[in-house]
Formats: sequence, C-alpha cells, structure tokens
Amino acid sequence: MTLREPVRDAAHRPFIERSGPDGERNVLGEETFRRMISVERKRTERSRKPFLLMLLDTGSYHGSEKNGKGLDSIVSALLTFTRETDVAGWYKNRSIIGVMFTELVADDKTSILRTMLTRVSTTLQNNLTFEQFNQISISFHLFPDDWDHDSSGRPSNPTLYPDLSRRTNAKQCLSVIKRTMDIVGSTLALIIFAPIFAIVALAIKVSSRGPVFFRQQRIGQYGKRFIFLKFRSMYIDSDPGVHKAYVTKLIAGQAERKPPNGKGAGVYKLTDDKRITRLGAVLRRTSLDELPQFLNVLRGEMSLVGPRPPIPYEVVAYQTWHRRRVLLVKPGITGLWQVNGRSRVKFDDMVRLDLQYASGWSPWMDIKILLRTPSAVILGEGAS
Repeated sequence: MTLREPVRDAAHRPFIERSGPDGERNVLGEETFRRMISVERKRTERSRKPFLLMLLDTGSYHGSEKNGKGLDSIVSALLTFTRETDVAGWYKNRSIIGVMFTELVADDKTSILRTMLTRVSTTLQNNLTFEQFNQISISFHLFPDDWDHDSSGRPSNPTLYPDLSRRTNAKQCLSVIKRTMDIVGSTLALIIFAPIFAIVALAIKVSSRGPVFFRQQRIGQYGKRFIFLKFRSMYIDSDPGVHKAYVTKLIAGQAERKPPNGKGAGVYKLTDDKRITRLGAVLRRTSLDELPQFLNVLRGEMSLVGPRPPIPYEVVAYQTWHRRRVLLVKPGITGLWQVNGRSRVKFDDMVRLDLQYASGWSPWMDIKILLRTPSAVILGEGAS
C-alpha cells in the first residue's frame, strides 16, 4: 500500500488519497465528511440500521512536517481494516480523523463497541510505533443515540450533529432578526391582550377551583426543557394518562380520526375530554388558552413561529426522524402546522411540515405565517 502526497478537492480542502490493489480510497475533507455524517443520519432514519462514528484524535501529530508523516502512517493503518462502504474523513482537519461504519445489524450496542475497539486497537498497534499509538485517543459514537429524557440539557450527542452548529452560524444574522421580532411581537401582544388576560384569569378563578395558569414541562430546541405556560383549561389533578395513551397511538400512526365534539370534520386529537372544564372548552376552541406563551417567547424559550413544543413522554415515543423537529429550530406558538389544518393533519405530516419550515425559514416566512394565523384561529381549523 502506498500513501500519496496530500491533494486538494474542488473546494481546496486537503484530503489524503490511498491507492491499493482494489482501487482508491479517499479520506474526505472536513466540510465534506461532516456533511456526510448528516446524510448518513437521514439514511439511518429510513433504513433503521445504525451506524458507528469512530473518531481518532491524533493529538500532537497535528502540525509539523515530521508529525505530518506520522499522521499519514496513522491514516494508512486505519484504512487497512475499513470496508469499501465505510466512509473516512477529517472530522477536524489534520487533527481528528473519523470513520463511519455504516449499516450495522447487531442489536447489542455494547458488543458493537467492544468489537470495533478491539479491531482498531489491534490494527493500529500492529502498524504504528509505541510512541505513535500512545498519542491517539479513540472515541465511538453510535447513531441513533440515546436521549437522556431526565436531563435538562441537550439530549443528543453533539458529536453526531456537527452540521447543527454550522447551520446556526450560517443563519446567525437571520436569527438575530427572528429574536428581535420575537421580543417586539411578544411585548406588544402582552400589552394589547392585557385586558383579555385579566378577564380570562378572573373567569378561570370564578368557574373552577385551581390556579389560573397551567404549567407543564416541555421540550425545546436541542432537548432543553422549560416550563410551558397556558391558561388552565382542565380540572386540577386531571390524569395525564389518557392523553399519554392517545398521543402514543397518534405518533405510531394508530390513532383514529375523531369528529370534534361529535360533529364536523375529523381531527387527530382527544375529543369529548371529560378533564376539560366548560370554560376550558371555549378557551381551547378560540386558542385564548395559548396567550400566556407570549411570556415563553419573551424569555427566549419559544419563538412566535416554530414547531409546537412536545411533552417529554411524546419524545420518548418518537421515531428517530421525528427528533429533527426539536433540533433544528426553536418551538413556536404558531407554525405551518397551525395554518395548514392543525389537528386535521396526521402526526407524520405535521412533522414533515415542521421540517419543511425548519429547512427554509426566514423572517419573511415567519411574517406570512403570522398573517395567516388569525384567520386559522377564527375559523377554528383543527381546534376543538
């Protein structure tokens, strides 16, 4: 096996090219490799076959010409045991090299990691000097990754999502505009709707026992939890098990379409819910119960426009591809789902609308959705 001199791809990113009896293998440049990680995540979402990302931090080999030759030896040794279908590239140029082992079939994650660690350690030890081997740090990252639902932080392994930080940086200017719109819009809404706040709060206190506000833990962007606010529309101490059972069936595509309050077009949500007060039914039908969420927007936990924030037990029931709706953008009060049928839309179609918004959002798109929201509320599309 011979190792050629580093060359550059069309975008002038360095990669190492290896030639051998079975043809050539390329170690992709950093930008290309990170993009491939994103592509492989989506492929895994469809095939449901996991992939393993192995990262080798080459430590002090980064830099000098002498160390560069040692680094080439590490790369050459690494490529000796990878399959043609595996993807190798720089996770961090000339410093951290990665390999994606794709379409794994073993169900035992521990077995996969143990096998791969043994293989890579043996190969590197046989091809490198003792000094070279001791400079390497190896880490493994399996996708789909386990989400820590009891944590208040990010549930996913950030290493598997290098494209998210790049996406955030690319839209930094637009994000500032979006946040400015959120602050101005939520402040104005709280001022304008202050009389309605007072009337609804008084009506809730008079009509049923319990607090004015309903506080619930929800999942925000990157899995960060926050306290979600609504006007209380249920009797206190209501059992959430009814909703949990229904939403689990909904996410699995097994929920039946029900007529709202026994009449009209069908919706995918609980109807004739005995937990809801008489006043609560009115608040929900008019979406007045959502008004306190302007406080969530002002605090930066939500945006005016975005996917609806899920309850933790909903995320537990998600398929892998559903997770993207809580990774790409902040949750919002309104969004494409609300102005395109709301609960008349199946769950998978709702997620597709969320992902469509996340992939192409802009301040102008937000304005158009906000302008369409009042008519959707007045018509009560999908509400009950």
